[in-house]
Amino acid sequence: MNHFFAYVFRMRHIQRWSLMRSAEPENLSEHTAEVAMLAHALALIRRDILGVPCDPDRVAALALYHDAPETMTGDLPTPVKYANPRIRRAFGEIEAASRERLLQMLPDALRPEYEKLFDVEESGCFDLVKAADRLAAYIKCKNELKTGNEEFRRACEETRAALEGMKMPEVAYFMREFMPSFALNLHEMNDR
Repeated sequence: MNHFFAYVFRMRHIQRWSLMRSAEPENLSEHTAEVAMLAHALALIRRDILGVPCDPDRVAALALYHDAPETMTGDLPTPVKYANPRIRRAFGEIEAASRERLLQMLPDALRPEYEKLFDVEESGCFDLVKAADRLAAYIKCKNELKTGNEEFRRACEETRAALEGMKMPEVAYFMREFMPSFALNLHEMNDR
């Protein structure tokens, strides 16, 4: 018996933004789907608009598993995770142990492919997955602000600054071409 998928499907039970009051709660499964869509889009922009070789399907698959270890660790809030190098290093070790435990839940024949999916930093596509992760956070912050939830004001500003600091043309393109629509309501989108 292999428990890998039973664990991964528990992502829906992991709540994100746990230290902040959210108008719209978000779980890890929802976040992962959004990051995968955004990573795929960024990879398509890289390949089809910027003319840089890239495999969008591979990038989307990497994004699907980028937070899978959190099924065992939970979602540690960013301000806590990056509070100091010691905490970041310790959490990195915990995440590595969680990844290894999940991989051990797979049949031997499948493990090598999933090892590649779990090793996002070595994939050559880490920048796209990281950018998609930040874009998803930025969209979440913008949506919370739209509801009047000022709890997300600073997170929104810091996330936007982080996105701009990445200096990625794929992100700049997405922000210019797609981000404005997130400020519109359904009727406004249908009117344009």
